[in-house]
Amino acid sequence: MKVINLGATHSVVNAYMAQLRDVELQKNRTLFRNNLKRIGHAMAYELSRTLAYSDKEVRTPLGVKVVPTYDDRVVVGTVLRAGLAFHEGFLDIFDGADSAFVSAYRDEGSREELQIYIDYLATPKLDGCTFLLVDPMLATGGSMELAYKAFVRAGVPARLHICSVIASREGIERLQRVFPSDEVTLWVAGVDDELNEAAYIVPGLGDAGDLCFGPKLSGVF
Repeated sequence: MKVINLGATHSVVNAYMAQLRDVELQKNRTLFRNNLKRIGHAMAYELSRTLAYSDKEVRTPLGVKVVPTYDDRVVVGTVLRAGLAFHEGFLDIFDGADSAFVSAYRDEGSREELQIYIDYLATPKLDGCTFLLVDPMLATGGSMELAYKAFVRAGVPARLHICSVIASREGIERLQRVFPSDEVTLWVAGVDDELNEAAYIVPGLGDAGDLCFGPKLSGVF
């Protein structure tokens, strides 16, 4: 698996990341969601360079122009609920893409006792598509692995791009074992070294879902 870290170079992405991490600015949920979207925009643009292109004729009011546009059938899949704002950023760029959704949640507790569950899936057929699996936080990598296994019930993509805002070293190493092929690419905007005892990324930014949408009650049906 190839790893591309947009935060390792000087760009405006690092300004968005600084705002996402800032504990005071996090109080503004609109700003937090917008920064996830803006990172999605930047990541989608860089990812678009890897797609397959061919020339197409476009008729204008005054003539015809040949324009190279991408041929991939792009599907953007995300893990509910934290991934929604990030997902929207990719759809802004790939405006003809289909969408897929999976619900993954985990029991709170120590890393040793951590359990992740999948209980909802809505997806188009994925055979032959270029699949973008987007989720802001790559911590242990467990939910990302389970989400992908759930999605491929609908078919196997031709190319897989995994897109996260912040990844832990441990999560990256796990996905490299799960996806050893160079045909899989992991895109991130920042890499942090540690996970705490509750398997949250440190320094990270906290709970992306709560910061986007507010706190949630657990175990309520």
